[in-house]
Amino acid sequence: MTRTATEKWRCGAATDPGRMRAENQDRVYVDDERGIFLVVDGLGGHAAGEKAAELACEAIDAELTNDTGDIKDRIRSAIASANNRICDLAAENEAWRGMACVLTLAIMQDDKVTVGHVGDSRLYLIWNGSVRKLTSDHSPVGEREDRGELTEQEAMTHPRRHEVFRNVGSQRHEPGDEDFIELKEFQFKKDAAMLLCSDGLSDQVTSGEIGSIVEFYDGDPEKTVHELVEAANRAGGKR
Repeated sequence: MTRTATEKWRCGAATDPGRMRAENQDRVYVDDERGIFLVVDGLGGHAAGEKAAELACEAIDAELTNDTGDIKDRIRSAIASANNRICDLAAENEAWRGMACVLTLAIMQDDKVTVGHVGDSRLYLIWNGSVRKLTSDHSPVGEREDRGELTEQEAMTHPRRHEVFRNVGSQRHEPGDEDFIELKEFQFKKDAAMLLCSDGLSDQVTSGEIGSIVEFYDGDPEKTVHELVEAANRAGGKR
């Protein structure tokens, strides 16, 4: 998504099952009028993963309908509400047992972005020729990559890449629980772009390759998004 000084947000969104799966456990929620952007990646098998992702989108949308109060508190409450809804329904239905998801939620207010994040989905800030990952992967491999112990390429192909130690839905949480929701704030410049994605993109396409695609942005964000999806599928489309 991008914005200039004289226009509203321009955003594009797409999900794709890739080349290895028939189902798609990723979900995207966008409300550019309210500046709400959410990507969710379901966990727990075909039906369960899709259900968890759908529940997360529904619960977060419902919680954010009330747009009063501190933005960080609203984000914590929305994600915790989604978490507990998924956890409760999983306990009630054997087919959904073990379902959960990871997610990244960004809310834009003027030139400030506040992010709530759990798991290994990602938010990248693209500006002035650089691509910066602003979220942390809550995974053993992600931590090693962030510490510089693994290169990006080594992390992308690591056999434990998909293990996460934080998720939304596997156990009940309160909004303020430690080691649950990662919160970030940053200033968003008018000529910057922001990318939210699941590991379906970040495990297949390097940050440098993402930057090369976004560099040719021509004012059509949907086109750019589909070029990123195509790049992930060309690289194998494993997620």
